[in-house]
Amino acid sequence: MSKRYKITPVKPGQSPGTLTYIGKETLRDTRVTLTEYDTQTHRVTELKTLNECSLLKPTSHFSWISVDGLKNTKVISAIGQAFNLHPLLLEDVLNTEQKPKVESYDNTIFVVLKMLDVHPRTQEVETDQICLVLGPNYVITFQEEREKDVFEPVRVRLTNSVGRVRRYGADYLFYALIDTVVDNYFVILESLGEKVESLEEEIINKPSSRSLRKLYIQKRGLIFMRKAVWPVREIISNLVRDESELIRKETVVYLRDVYDHTIQVIDTTESYRDLTASLLDIYLSSVSNRMNNVMKVLTIVSTVFMPLSFIVGVYGMNFDHMPELHWKYGYLGVWILILLVSASMMVFFRWKKWL
Repeated sequence: MSKRYKITPVKPGQSPGTLTYIGKETLRDTRVTLTEYDTQTHRVTELKTLNECSLLKPTSHFSWISVDGLKNTKVISAIGQAFNLHPLLLEDVLNTEQKPKVESYDNTIFVVLKMLDVHPRTQEVETDQICLVLGPNYVITFQEEREKDVFEPVRVRLTNSVGRVRRYGADYLFYALIDTVVDNYFVILESLGEKVESLEEEIINKPSSRSLRKLYIQKRGLIFMRKAVWPVREIISNLVRDESELIRKETVVYLRDVYDHTIQVIDTTESYRDLTASLLDIYLSSVSNRMNNVMKVLTIVSTVFMPLSFIVGVYGMNFDHMPELHWKYGYLGVWILILLVSASMMVFFRWKKWL
């Protein structure tokens, strides 16, 4: 995960339900958007004041309250009071270090998911928390930081009345939002897969320390992917099994489809994790083989020069009575001897297939 933000520390001794934002240091203000819809109408309103947020309440229309940014805890508190949300639910919304989970409260279902994205510069996987609250005829979403609106396709479907989202009510919108998050996992997984395949070719052909760094980045990204996706399987399974009155039988069928997609993402993630582990072994083997080749060349060079050093060492001794020193062709003879010894050793190495 990128280290471009700080985590607000938790003050010890606070009572349960205390609203304290724990997450990224951001300068963005909290933005609240109310979308009211049914089969005939569709109205989008941006709530700009705290008073407008406090006046929110369930209506005869289906409602989607989208909260982008968690900096303003007063807005979160006002929305919680307007819809009578449990204080522990709001506390979990503001703690962006929560693990993905599902919890049931009075007349509400609370789901925490992790949205993943790849940083364009560092290529590391980043996580943002998304919380969804399903009520009798409303859905509330809390997004940690909306640099990229992953829910834009759902907004377009609501605006254009495409598909079943305007006809099937709040539980179907709840499903559609979860499905959008899961579908985004496929996009991230495809990006990671392309990088892993490219890295595999690079490591096999020309491994380097840069390749190792890329490998660890991909491995860490897959770890984040696994931590984000594995709990989703249990979340969807609980939503299907609980038979809550808030989720109709018609919507359960679609949740089962999300469950299948989640299993597919998990299987693919595990395959890529196994591949990165094997790539690390390949990298270490390649580096070891390259080192062995270098050592083999150095050993051969040293072996060739050993007898040559002996020859020049003998004729470098300061003795007066050395017949070859006064021989007319002594210098030439030593060079011929050196070349013969070198050539003989190279032929021997070739014959032994050491070269």
